Amino acid sequence: MIRTVQASDIGRVRTVNEDSVWIGATRHGYTLGIIADGMGGHLAGDTASRLALETVRSLLDPLPPELPEEELKTALTAAIMEANATVYSEAQGNEEFHNMGTTIVAALLKDAAGFIGHIGDSRAYLIQSGTARQLTEDHTLVHELFKSGQISLDEMDHHPRRNVLSRALGTDTEVSADLVHVELEPGELLLLCSDGLSNYVSPEHLGKVAGIHEISLEERADRLLQLALLAGGSDNISVAMLEHQGEAAVPETKEWDT
Repeated sequence: MIRTVQASDIGRVRTVNEDSVWIGATRHGYTLGIIADGMGGHLAGDTASRLALETVRSLLDPLPPELPEEELKTALTAAIMEANATVYSEAQGNEEFHNMGTTIVAALLKDAAGFIGHIGDSRAYLIQSGTARQLTEDHTLVHELFKSGQISLDEMDHHPRRNVLSRALGTDTEVSADLVHVELEPGELLLLCSDGLSNYVSPEHLGKVAGIHEISLEERADRLLQLALLAGGSDNISVAMLEHQGEAAVPETKEWDT
């Protein structure tokens, strides 16, 4: 059984929440989680993230049941590409939105296995035994500099251009999404978040808090938001969690002894 929760906070500085987040079950029982973190300022960022989320959700909600994994991957990729076209078209057709774009991280699961698709620096983590392992690779300038050996891991956190994206949804006619296969074991959790969480809460704290099975998913999500707020909260903060809680208990059936 997959349990889900979502939470979002405007933070302490921004006047508009440009994050869009949704998680739940599709019409035929797949689990879908989406976080989009808009950019372009005020109304533009909010519009970009909302359009991306609504497009992906509307295309994946009617997926027929029992699709093979490869078809799930194809469907998720196609939905993200369509979201790119939708946001780009809106930006080109309205001067107010001409600089807008968004990140996206989306998970599509059949039972406990499926795929994560992402563009930008919104992230997915796998939480195992209180430890967070990042599954996605940031599409940022500083990450590209790090991969090419031009800056160190420590320098990434303090680089003056650490928030510059190297890839975003809706800013160009063509874009590619990274796809990652994921399979949850009982007790494991998939955490999706915007950089308003990952920039302020370390992977160590993400793992420890998200992995507290003694409290509800809702309380864990709220604690993560509070940690980001306590660390400054200078960005919008969004999180979505999908936890594999094992098989649902089957009630015992009493039988007559004949």
